[in-house]
Amino acid sequence: MSEDSQPKKKIPVLMILPPLLFAGLAALFLWGMQRDNPDELPSALVGQQAPEVALSQLGTKALWGHAELRQGKPTLVNFWASWCGPCRVEHPNLAQLQAEGLTILGVNYKDAPHNALSFLEELGDPYQAVGADDAGRLALNWGVYGVPETYLIDGEGNVVLRIAGPVTQREVEGRLRPALDALK
Repeated sequence: MSEDSQPKKKIPVLMILPPLLFAGLAALFLWGMQRDNPDELPSALVGQQAPEVALSQLGTKALWGHAELRQGKPTLVNFWASWCGPCRVEHPNLAQLQAEGLTILGVNYKDAPHNALSFLEELGDPYQAVGADDAGRLALNWGVYGVPETYLIDGEGNVVLRIAGPVTQREVEGRLRPALDALK
């Protein structure tokens, strides 16, 4: 037989498929890692009115409601709990923002009242007002999927920004301050 008469070998599709699937998956992972916070899911609330607020009293702390979100100035709504380790991490940053004059409203999420009050006594209270979300209904309405979670609300009650996870210095400088500057 001559070389020209030999049949050409075809590469089976099943041999090409795994490397193609691997390359596609690697590209998807690479794209996902380029996001600002790869752990954060997008919020459907950004650009919308904040959901109604119904909280219960936490000790003798001032209680807040939906009206406090429409006072003409930017406000942070922070969901937290005493049992939450990252809530301790973010606490000094919240205290600093409060010292700079930013209004912060707290939502204590599924926590024992005495534990929540001890947490605030130990670390300080950065909240202008705070209420308890004992059953987690408010968190569900706001789309919270874990504490801590913080929302920036403009002076008209609209959600401008959501920070899933602790409010770190990186979040403050990279996302929160630019969003606050845009509101001025």
